[in-house]
Amino acid sequence: MTTGAQENREAEPTPRAVLYVCAERGVVTPTLGAERAEREGRAFAAARGITIVETITDPHGQPDPMCRQGWRRVRELARLGEAEMVIVRWPTALAPDRVQDLRHRETGKLLKQGVSVRYSWAPLSLTGTVR
Repeated sequence: MTTGAQENREAEPTPRAVLYVCAERGVVTPTLGAERAEREGRAFAAARGITIVETITDPHGQPDPMCRQGWRRVRELARLGEAEMVIVRWPTALAPDRVQDLRHRETGKLLKQGVSVRYSWAPLSLTGTVR
C-alpha cells in the first residue's frame, strides 16, 4: 500500500538532463579526464533524482562550442525540449576562460529556452547553477 506522499513522488516527473563531457586528454592517461567527468556527472544526477537522457562527448581543444559536433547536439536537444538542464563538470568545458564570452553566449541561449546549466564538480555543484 502506498501513501499519498509516495504516490505524489511517483507521479512527479524527474528532471531530464544532457550530460556533456569535454575534457582535456592527459599525456599518461588520455581518457582519465573524460571518465572522471562522466562518472562525476552521473553521480551528481543520481544524487538529485535527475534522469540523464543522453551523454554527449566532444574532444577538447576547440574553444568555440558551436564548432563542436557534440555541443551542437546539446543545443538541438534543448531546442526540441528533450532536456531541462545540461550537466557539465566545470565552466571551462564549455569554453576556456580566455573566451568567456562564448561560454556566456551558449549558456544565455540555453537559458532563453528554459534549460539550465549545472556544474557537477564538487566545489561548484552547490552554487554552480546558471539559470
